[in-house]
Amino acid sequence: MALRLAITGAAVLLGSTIAYADPASDWSRGYGHMGWGAGYGIFGGLMMLVFWGVIIALIVIAVRWLSGDGQGRGKSTEAMDILKSRFARGELDEEEFRKRKAALED
Repeated sequence: MALRLAITGAAVLLGSTIAYADPASDWSRGYGHMGWGAGYGIFGGLMMLVFWGVIIALIVIAVRWLSGDGQGRGKSTEAMDILKSRFARGELDEEEFRKRKAALED
């Protein structure tokens, strides 16, 4: 089964490279697939930059969120510091401190 899948994939790749190498296609007129004279011109190039900028920004946001460097962690740490200082000043007893600490850690 794996061999059949590999042979099929190789046939598809080989077939597509042969199609792209066809010298009689419209690409041989000097425009090229990235030329300014064909397609959407400068607007297409700008949209490509915007697209990749959004993709990169989403990746950075996802990595920050997953690593815990986001703002949510800072608020939790700040609340824990306030709770510890209130306990140290004697405003909270040990039972209340443990209950609130458990609520913040969830």
